[in-house]
Amino acid sequence: MTIVLCGFMGCGKTTVGKIIAAELKMKFVDMDDYIEQKQGRKIKDIFSENGEDFFRDIEHEACKDLADAENTVIAAGGGALTFKRNVDAFKNKAKIVFIDTDFDTIKRRIGGDKNRPLMNDGAKELFEKRYPLYKAAADHTITAFGDVVPNEMAEKIIESYIR
Repeated sequence: MTIVLCGFMGCGKTTVGKIIAAELKMKFVDMDDYIEQKQGRKIKDIFSENGEDFFRDIEHEACKDLADAENTVIAAGGGALTFKRNVDAFKNKAKIVFIDTDFDTIKRRIGGDKNRPLMNDGAKELFEKRYPLYKAAADHTITAFGDVVPNEMAEKIIESYIR
């Protein structure tokens, strides 16, 4: 089984994914880390040197590669499952779970993070644009507003959708 976690940056995909993978004795892959390892450079460098279109193409290749993973929890990149071709790569091969978090919670969690260049003045608009795309991509949705603890989110996902 493959589980793909999607949602906006800061919703908890990586943290919750690691907990789920440990609990279920599965592998864990952070898609952004996977792309950086394959490319030998940081995503921000790929964007600045080659542009978003190039990045989205290699992201799509990563989705196709990871869709065939077995016994794996994948934390998708924040924009990955806003593209139909990436959703299609995972459909019928994985359970896609949307971690539904409100923008205020995300801002509280990562608003001051300098490694999150998209958390700028346009972040709320980007969140609002992506939100319906995450919902459409997902097989299941977990609500994670406010001060939800990652362990609780992971357990909710495991109990509701996996076991």
